[in-house]
Amino acid sequence: MVESSVLERIRGSLLEKRQALTGWLGATPAPQRRARLGPAGDGAVQAEIQLIDRVLEQAEEGTLGTCRVCCEPVETRLLEMDYTACVCLEHLSRAEQSELETELELSQEVQRALLPQEPPEIPGMELAAFSQPAQIVGGDAFDFLQYRDGAHAIAIADAAGHGVSAGLLMASVQAALRMLTPESESPDEVLGRINHYFNHNIHFTTFVTLFLARLDPAARTLDYSNAGHNPPLLYRPQHDGVDGITWLGPTGAAVGLTGDFYPGVESLELASGDILLLYTDGITEAANRLGQPFGEDGLAAFVRDSADFTARELTRRLWRVLQEFTGGGPLADDATVVAVKVTA
Repeated sequence: MVESSVLERIRGSLLEKRQALTGWLGATPAPQRRARLGPAGDGAVQAEIQLIDRVLEQAEEGTLGTCRVCCEPVETRLLEMDYTACVCLEHLSRAEQSELETELELSQEVQRALLPQEPPEIPGMELAAFSQPAQIVGGDAFDFLQYRDGAHAIAIADAAGHGVSAGLLMASVQAALRMLTPESESPDEVLGRINHYFNHNIHFTTFVTLFLARLDPAARTLDYSNAGHNPPLLYRPQHDGVDGITWLGPTGAAVGLTGDFYPGVESLELASGDILLLYTDGITEAANRLGQPFGEDGLAAFVRDSADFTARELTRRLWRVLQEFTGGGPLADDATVVAVKVTA
């Protein structure tokens, strides 16, 4: 039997899809339906709704994703790509396996293309990042952009859930960030417009946490808005024998949770040796074999121990430390990190 958590994710997505389809059929005038459906007609949509209903019944009965050849559960990654899948990967023909591998590779390539390939070169700053999806396609993202006046923007986001549906949602958020940031001057302006767009979109059925900063390297200032995202860590090296860890907590709700959206802006000054670490909850929630999470305390201790490394070395070292902590086991959630280090 497929894991209950997987069944719940599929069931939730299908219920949302069913509601969207039935709502569209009921509310759209016939001429517009014909224009959108072409030769297919309303019957094609009704057939899709019937298919969804059958799959929902299978999910309720616990038979969804059972291989018709060996009667074992179909692989999770296959079932999330195609909820009608009823044959294990090992039972597919060579041609079918080849086609599936091509589709999986395409999904990964599309998502990788949306992420920046190299961080920008900013005088007096080192930047580095890594992102590792828990499944084939992830719901995390980061980006390096610029505001209208040329100031640098740094973003990190996490869509609720993971897998293909979260990845598709995140692609929309990334597209919005890339369109709106160059036309704006502050993080709260960008987030306000993104929330307005998605909160009034009937297809946006979940939420996204998003941290967006404005970095001025000349003035060494950082302005940021945190829409419900994990608090980034700001490490300041020792002064008079004391170092400091500051957590940049939320300044507003996650995108898509509320129409009354006031993300707010906080500002701080940066100094030589400061390290800013943005991350998603796949980092702090990574667990060892006893079920203990890496946690914010583990992350803070790691940064203290790694303060002398470059930003690139720091991100690579964090990945190795996480692998050791989890015993090399699979991640439960997507994990993404962006590191910014202020140099002399």
